Amino acid sequence: MTERLYYTSDATQGVAKVLSCIEEPDGRYAIVLDKTLFHPQGGGQPADAGRIGNVNVESVIQRGESVIHILPAPLASGETTLHVDAETRALHSRWHSAGHLIGYAAERHGWQPVKAHHWPGEGKVTFIAGEGAVVPDSDMLLASIEAWISAGLLRHVEFESDRRKVRFGDLPAYQCGGTHVPNLQNIDKLVIGSIKQKKGQLTISYLLP
Repeated sequence: MTERLYYTSDATQGVAKVLSCIEEPDGRYAIVLDKTLFHPQGGGQPADAGRIGNVNVESVIQRGESVIHILPAPLASGETTLHVDAETRALHSRWHSAGHLIGYAAERHGWQPVKAHHWPGEGKVTFIAGEGAVVPDSDMLLASIEAWISAGLLRHVEFESDRRKVRFGDLPAYQCGGTHVPNLQNIDKLVIGSIKQKKGQLTISYLLP
């Protein structure tokens, strides 16, 4: 099992030990570390970018309880350095946190989030209707979202039965393994792209200018 340092830390540089380095069928190398700062692709969020040692990380994926770092060259066993690209991490964190705000805002109108995609330029959250659900318009959603951003609600991470939960201020905690901004003011501005209802589901797309 890989210790996921990004669960509790915003650090983008650190050290870890290479536990295994296995050549993949495509000629690249799958690296397992004892701990990692790299967020793997998953949970609606793309993988972090950066370097391990002096080798660029081409992708980061999950296999079971391990985080697999895919590199174009092998690494020797033992201690190595981790360098997560801070600009990419900040971008992904802004989009993921913005998706949570879409979720909070739509819940206020009776919708329950069931699926989310927080990729830059492709943000959207899908909901199913709860009791008394009303389809909101952009202004209704933004009235809440802009107030939360302006208030600079702070991120809080908590663990419950080994499940990581993330919340902002006193808003509800969502079970989530992704990275997030420490302060909602880091999002700056959010734009609602479209609101579509189809087959009992509501999909809200969003953009970050």
